[in-house]
This record gives sequence, structure tokens and C-alpha cells, in this order.
Amino acid sequence: MAKVTVVGAGFFGKMVAQRILQKDLADVVLTDIVEGLPQGLALDMMQSAPIEGFSSSIVGTNEYGPTEGSDVVVVTAGLPRKPGMSRADLIGKNSQIIESVVGQVAPNSPDAVLIVVTNPLDEMTHVAAAVSGLPKERVIGQAGMLDSARFRYFVAEAVGCLPHEVEGATLGSHGEIMVALPRLARAKGRPITELLSADEISAICERTRDGGAEIVGLLKTGSAYFAPSSGTVAMVQAVLQDTKETMPVCAWVTGQYGLSDIFLGVPAKLGAGGVVDIEEWDLLPDELEQLHAAAAIVRERVETLGVDL
Repeated sequence: MAKVTVVGAGFFGKMVAQRILQKDLADVVLTDIVEGLPQGLALDMMQSAPIEGFSSSIVGTNEYGPTEGSDVVVVTAGLPRKPGMSRADLIGKNSQIIESVVGQVAPNSPDAVLIVVTNPLDEMTHVAAAVSGLPKERVIGQAGMLDSARFRYFVAEAVGCLPHEVEGATLGSHGEIMVALPRLARAKGRPITELLSADEISAICERTRDGGAEIVGLLKTGSAYFAPSSGTVAMVQAVLQDTKETMPVCAWVTGQYGLSDIFLGVPAKLGAGGVVDIEEWDLLPDELEQLHAAAAIVRERVETLGVDL
């Protein structure tokens, strides 16, 4: 069976581990610096196996040795946002955490696909790629999957249909500078521009951009993990099963959309090698301008970190 390492046993990490187990996608290694935490969670999850019926296994550890030979490594480690904080506010501290974590886990799994979920997402994906030394197509950030899910849910709520009946995606950076594409979104097969007013669509795009902050504000401590973990595990599944499904993820662009040498949210086919291909959708000039604006902000933030690829 395939092997997936999840780094970080907080709410996000343990939910990713649980979803992988219950889908029987792979055996899991859950690692965290807090002594006893991953071991206790792993034991608790394994005791649900007779009820849930999964055959995968999970091991909890405070070391990186047991992660050796992983097919996928999911990095969730990092400080969560607090009310009033932006993702960019986390850049310095979480950059140090990513450098430490990836520097220890990557050498044990040189053939792995690395999925980063730590904020600020695009910048941390860049740091992870630099530290890991892995081919860039095997380093991916989970961003657009979450923002797109939020967008689709808000559209469904406004239209009055089921969330899975909505098709839509967001590109660009994660969160505040994401690029919504309502022109391409459909609900029950119909363009949402025929179902909702311009003001309603604008409000949905704005709420999607602020989706994480809204949840952080309600929770008071901690941040979202149910929807983000779903998006992450969908990416894990695409890699392990080599589905080549197109997903909006943070990937290394090499000329697509007129952008190069940056990790940014784009539609990418995921498979056994990570990013198999990047699709170039026919964007309107204003949509392309927004994508370039997001890239410029990400590039500026990356430069402050002094991490070169």
C-alpha cells in the first residue's frame, strides 16, 4: 500500500490523516514535535478501524525516520492565524518552520510529491521547493482547491442548489489576492451570470476571498480545517491514483499565462509525478491582469525571504 506522511498533528493534520485512512488511500505516518500527541491520535484512529472498516494503518511519531519512503508528504506545520491577522503576517515565522520541517522530511523521501498547506501558501510552497531540492513539479500548494470549494458553496447557497451541482474555480494567490472567475462558473449546467445579479456575484467573490478570515473570526482561536483537509486529500488521491484530474493548485509556472519562475494558483493536472501539466484557460484581459497582479505580490513577498530556487 502507498505511504503518506502528514507533518503536523494539529486539527488540520489529524483531519487529513483521518480522511486518508477512511478512504483507504494509503498507510499514514503522522509526525509532530509534541511528545505523545501523534501517538495518541494514531492509536485513537486505529481503534475506529473495526467500525469504519478501513484496512490502512497509521503510526504516530516525533521522529522523521518512520517517514522514510513516503509517496506523498503533506506539510501542515505552522502557526495558524488569529483574528485580525492576514496570511502575510505569518510569513517570517512559518518560513522558519517550513525550512526546518522540509529539511528533515525531504531527504527521507526523495521520490515523494510534497503538498504544502502552511500559510502564506504561495510563499511557503516556494520555500518548501527551495529547501527540499525536489523537482518543482513535485512540490504543490493547496490553495485553489479550498477557495474554489468556498466559492462553489456560496454560489449554491445563493442559487438554491446542491454544492456539488456548482462548477467553478479560483486562480491566483490564496485568499486576499485570489482571482475569482465567475464568468466560467455554472450551477446545474447554467452560467451563474444568468442566475445571479452582478452585485450578488461580487458579494460571493468578496466573501470567498475573506472566507478564511470569517472562520477565524468566529472560532476566535484556530482556523479552518474541515474544508481545507478535504481539498488536500483530493490532491493526495489524484497523485496516488494517477488520475490526472485538473485541480486549481499552487504550481510552478514556466511561461503559462505569460508568467514564469513563480509558484501560483493555476489549473493543473495532478498525477503520480505531481503536476503533470498546466492548463491554459482562455482568460479575458482583466482576468489575466488580476492573475499578473497576484503574481507580482507573491514575487515581492518571496524576495523578502531571500530564498532562491
